[in-house]
Amino acid sequence: MLAMLWLAFNVRLPELSTLQSQIAALGVWGLFAFIALYAVVALTPIPVTIMAVTGGLVFGLPVGTLLSLIGVVIGCYGAYWLARALGRETVLRMLGGHARMVEERLEGGGFFAVCTLRLMPGVPYWPVNYGSGALGIRSHDFLVATALSSLPGQLSLVAIGAFIAEPSLLNGIVVAVSWAAVIALTVVSFRRWRSTREDQPGSV
Repeated sequence: MLAMLWLAFNVRLPELSTLQSQIAALGVWGLFAFIALYAVVALTPIPVTIMAVTGGLVFGLPVGTLLSLIGVVIGCYGAYWLARALGRETVLRMLGGHARMVEERLEGGGFFAVCTLRLMPGVPYWPVNYGSGALGIRSHDFLVATALSSLPGQLSLVAIGAFIAEPSLLNGIVVAVSWAAVIALTVVSFRRWRSTREDQPGSV
């Protein structure tokens, strides 16, 4: 917290136009640097929201969405395999207050369990990543669910960044439509997940 306060008062980020020109000067390496940084953030409890909005600010809507999706999927998949290596007990201790929620939603779950938590507003990415690896979600299910269900959320966040940088009607419409899609898909995925759980032997 002290470090963050120091940074807030002593570090000044460049203007958006300056930041964009600096990244443009890096050429293709600027794109790879953003993806790599996003992947690292997705491995940690730092909210990925920061990176997605930054992607919209710096790269605009189409490119920012593509880069953000690539970065978040790489980071999430890396966290999944890290959890597989650490083991269930270690990961559940690491998850702290998120452990119960993760166990209830992901234990015996699969594709739709990951989709539901990934889409649900307010649920951080990192407990889902580590919980999926620790609780035995199949890697294929996790990867496909992450790629598909992250897209609406990433699009909505990148659109916010793009709208801040350029408050156009198109960017505003994308923000509204993408958030509506996130809510609708969350409901659909939750119902499908619940139906799948009820069909399992021993379910009440």
